[in-house]
Amino acid sequence: MCGQEVQSAELSLLLIVAGGGGTMVLLHVLYEHAAGYALFSVREVEEIGMLLPQVEESLLNIGKFNNIVKLAAFSPFKSAQSALENVNAISEGVLHEDLKLLLETNMPAKKKKALLGVSDSKIGAAIQEELKITCQTGGVVAEIIRGIRLYFHSLVMGLTAQSASKAQLGLGHSYSRAKVKFNVNRVDNMIIQSISLLDQLDKDINTFSMRVREWYGYHFPELIKIVADNYTYCRMAKFIGNRKELSEEKLEDMEEIVMDGAKAQAILDASRSSMGMDISPIDLINIESFSSRVISLSEYRKGLQTYLQSKMSQVAPSLSALIGEVVGARLISHAGSLTNLAKYPASTVQILGAEKALFRALKTKGNTPKYGLIFHSTFIGRAAAKNKGRISRYLANKCTIASRIDCFSEIPTSVFGDKLREQVEERLAFYETGEAPRKNLDVMKEAQQEASSVTTEIRRKLEKKERKKKKREKKRLEALAAAAAEENEPSKQSQDEEEVPSKKKKRKSEPDLSENGLEEEEQTPSSKKKRKSAPEEAPATETKKKKKCKVRQEDED
Repeated sequence: MCGQEVQSAELSLLLIVAGGGGTMVLLHVLYEHAAGYALFSVREVEEIGMLLPQVEESLLNIGKFNNIVKLAAFSPFKSAQSALENVNAISEGVLHEDLKLLLETNMPAKKKKALLGVSDSKIGAAIQEELKITCQTGGVVAEIIRGIRLYFHSLVMGLTAQSASKAQLGLGHSYSRAKVKFNVNRVDNMIIQSISLLDQLDKDINTFSMRVREWYGYHFPELIKIVADNYTYCRMAKFIGNRKELSEEKLEDMEEIVMDGAKAQAILDASRSSMGMDISPIDLINIESFSSRVISLSEYRKGLQTYLQSKMSQVAPSLSALIGEVVGARLISHAGSLTNLAKYPASTVQILGAEKALFRALKTKGNTPKYGLIFHSTFIGRAAAKNKGRISRYLANKCTIASRIDCFSEIPTSVFGDKLREQVEERLAFYETGEAPRKNLDVMKEAQQEASSVTTEIRRKLEKKERKKKKREKKRLEALAAAAAEENEPSKQSQDEEEVPSKKKKRKSEPDLSENGLEEEEQTPSSKKKRKSAPEEAPATETKKKKKCKVRQEDED
């Protein structure tokens, strides 16, 4: 019992603020919702502090809960973007301007006598530090916030349960989308999908081409030895069809496909003395159909590689300039994103893709692998056998630098990648000839100077594009305004036409004026005099009217 009394006394001290001759109810509770901020005032604070179990029971009945809590202020979010900014600020424990404005406007003027209940201690600390308002979390405040969360759509006028759930769903989606672990500004996930599809297409095209070779080889086996390329073989199989129908008239077309006159002549000679079996028309139709599919896949693969190169030049220009677009894309794909690759140390980048060999070597206590995916780079192929490990370690170091530059620079350029490539070339020459390479500091200074000029030029172009875009938008708005004005003009013209006849009638009733300008000038003073005398004549007319009325009354009498 003593413990409960102490706890209730502590809660009452937290929730009661004494002022003047009696207790003043100054407890407010802040509730953050997807629709906006709500500030509630709590009634009968002393009784609530003393009776915590009764507060928990009142959550089951909205009528009882309404006796405890009353809505003091509600500040809805202006847009979905504003809601996302506010929820990000709350999650980071930062006081947003919207919340600050709400508290400054609706909290009591005497902040020392005010108590604010909040659900998160971080945002409470920020409010207390900036606005000097005493904040409290837990205890009765937590129970009251639970009730507010349960009956929020009933406590706020004009808010339904359906609209509240829609706001929560939309804000949850946008908040989760912003927290996804890939760089939103760099579309590196497109690179990951492209390189994966490119590798899959290479396997599929190779398999399908071998199928075409076996299938068409029964009819024309000599063509396999003459044409080694899979794409060219499929085109030739589709073009030739039945080898018995091949003649010298088709020699020029074959030269265009094979790009070699000697090979085209060899194919023609081999078709005349081939040892292949005869083939039926239905088999040829199926072979040609399948060959056309393989050709279309090969052409799509070329287009996909061009797309990958353009994406790599936009997302990771330094990495692609250093090690190539395909190898750089494979590194990004294996790491998961460009950000993850930038976080890796050079030792991890060196063996990235050779994890199985690494763990096998650690298990058997053998030699660890020297390189992983970077083995496909031309530098390691050009290095001598004794220098492959050293050049792979050096190349991995430069790849790490390039990926970090691409990931964290505002306007990525290929200047640093070109300079890093020159360094690798100099190091390769140093291993072979002993010629000392340049220092890294000097190279980076040169690269920084060139990059600053390039970035200023890119910024200038972007600003120019932005100005052109604004001009086009302004012209479009002016055109819309002109069109709207033209639509309104016919109605004005019709009104003017209606007014013109009445004006003409008035002019006909007026006395004809002379065409001489002097006479008009002579007439104008008299008209002015008449206008001036008009107010003087008004009282005389009024007296006449009064006399007439008196005469009529006398006659009636």
